[in-house]
Amino acid sequence: MNPYELTIGQARTALDDGKLSSRELTTSCLDRIKDVDGSIHSFIRVTEEEALKQADAADKQLATGKSAPLCGIPFSLKDLLCTQGMTTTCGSKILENFIPPYDATVVEKLKNQGAVIVGKVAMDEFAMGSTSENCAFSVPENPWKNGYVAGGSSGGSASSVAAMECLGSLGSDTGGSIRQPASLCGVVGMKPTYGRVSRYGLVAFASSLDQIGPLTRDVRDSAMVMNGIAGYDRRDSTSVKQDLPDFTASLTEGMKGVRVGIPREYFGEGLDPEVAKVVEGGIQVLKSCGAEIVDVSLPHTEYCVAVYYLISSAEASSNLARYDGVVYGYRDQDADSLSDMYRETRSSGFGDEVKRRILIGTYALSSGYYDAYYKKASQVRTLILSDFQEAYKSCDLLISPVTPTPAWKRGAHANDPLAMYLSDILTISANLAGIPGISVPGGFSSDGLPIGIQLQGPHFREDTLFRAAYNVERATHLGNKCPEIG
Repeated sequence: MNPYELTIGQARTALDDGKLSSRELTTSCLDRIKDVDGSIHSFIRVTEEEALKQADAADKQLATGKSAPLCGIPFSLKDLLCTQGMTTTCGSKILENFIPPYDATVVEKLKNQGAVIVGKVAMDEFAMGSTSENCAFSVPENPWKNGYVAGGSSGGSASSVAAMECLGSLGSDTGGSIRQPASLCGVVGMKPTYGRVSRYGLVAFASSLDQIGPLTRDVRDSAMVMNGIAGYDRRDSTSVKQDLPDFTASLTEGMKGVRVGIPREYFGEGLDPEVAKVVEGGIQVLKSCGAEIVDVSLPHTEYCVAVYYLISSAEASSNLARYDGVVYGYRDQDADSLSDMYRETRSSGFGDEVKRRILIGTYALSSGYYDAYYKKASQVRTLILSDFQEAYKSCDLLISPVTPTPAWKRGAHANDPLAMYLSDILTISANLAGIPGISVPGGFSSDGLPIGIQLQGPHFREDTLFRAAYNVERATHLGNKCPEIG
């Protein structure tokens, strides 16, 4: 077995036993990137020299016998996490040469534990998209089938983990951007409770929805990374002071005493039969493990897409107003006046999808339309949260599909943005409600494309989701499967 094939848990054991060095592990991942990224295109930037320095420092720490759980482990980072001295582009031309003067809290935590950063990976521009095709620099392929999307907006994170170019990655989830690409690429993706993981240093898309989380090869790895990045941060005003459990302690066999809800609204028209079959298999797994299966309703699900795109676009319009070419980032050099400079900078610096959402959001916030759109969407958002609160009175977690279909061909939604928006219909409600959700591999389509199973739980009950995901993973035995990349 090549070192890059190891899970984080397996690598941890090998590093601690002295059977493997971080430099050997990191070199193996860097060589893997050289071998396969020419066809996968996960990375915007590979930081080989810095990664090897970090690996050597990790080996010194390992030699003391007192290393942190993530010490020496190679990670990729979604390119909207600020990295001191390293370009952070958000997949956008407008930030093509932006070098942050500080690290995001989650990056700081990885570095403090001795983790190794091998590079920054592709994403939809400013996290706006579901396929990563909106990236200005690199469009990742699905490692399982050439010509198919890796998902988005954390497509590079998912593809880099699935293609074994790193052992783990950090992404962000605003409306499913961790869970959806994890499902399409056959890896585990955890979207934590809003406030569980610090957002300090995350370049904002929609501040009330964004959340950082891990993408890994198995559930134990996901729990290990959550142990490393979660926790209160005074620098993030939305960070919550909450007891932090050892998430790996929740990885126990059996589901006796756990009630699993099936939201009927998630199994309606438009759901691919192969996806439905995989999720039904997950339901039967949990039932065989002792869980009680109950039917629940989330009656306001039909409004989620409209609510999400109004709120997220309004917040994007506000957050992206700072990119005007004045202080930092791209600036049009040919403008004759200040107003021309603003217009030309933003017109050429932003891609079409970002401009579309800025226009939607600005309109929704404009005088005379605020009450009809943003205010009304915020009121319905409260009803969506109430649906989940009511459902959790009769169950401990929910099980559902992640996406209505497996991965689709690249370019399929290029001229139909609404079709792309609707692909998020099963994930955006968790962001609107602020609850945690996880995607765990559940099976494959007849075309050999991965299909994930989504588990969602009450606020700050990631431990329950990890327990359920662990039992699904043990039953499906998909953790050992990996794509063949020519």
